[in-house]
Amino acid sequence: MIVIFGIKEKLNPIKAQLSNVIHGCMQSVLRLPEDKRAHRFIPMEKEDFYYPGGRSDAYTVIEINLMAGRQVDTQKKLIKSLFKEIENQLSIPAVDIEITIKEQAPHQWGFRGMTGDEANDLKYKVNV
Repeated sequence: MIVIFGIKEKLNPIKAQLSNVIHGCMQSVLRLPEDKRAHRFIPMEKEDFYYPGGRSDAYTVIEINLMAGRQVDTQKKLIKSLFKEIENQLSIPAVDIEITIKEQAPHQWGFRGMTGDEANDLKYKVNV
């Protein structure tokens, strides 16, 4: 699951395109299938969204929640791909993007009535 935060006046007009960019990177780097898009957009009032100096109102936070297992190089490739593609396709400079990857053990995920460590029918690999 991916959660995206930003100032609503900047985030709302680009949600669909940003979702496409993020999912495209997830597909190319993590080899996720098309139907594994799980994005949650949190458009915020400017007065509720504090961010570091040197950033613009386009500042966007992307939190990526994953089952543990991806290699460090794979995670770094995903982050760098996101920076590049967001800047190329949405003209948001890397300085205005913050990305965190939060990993949880498979037994800490619950979906389709089971835990992640019980799922043996995933159509993608976690250990990439």
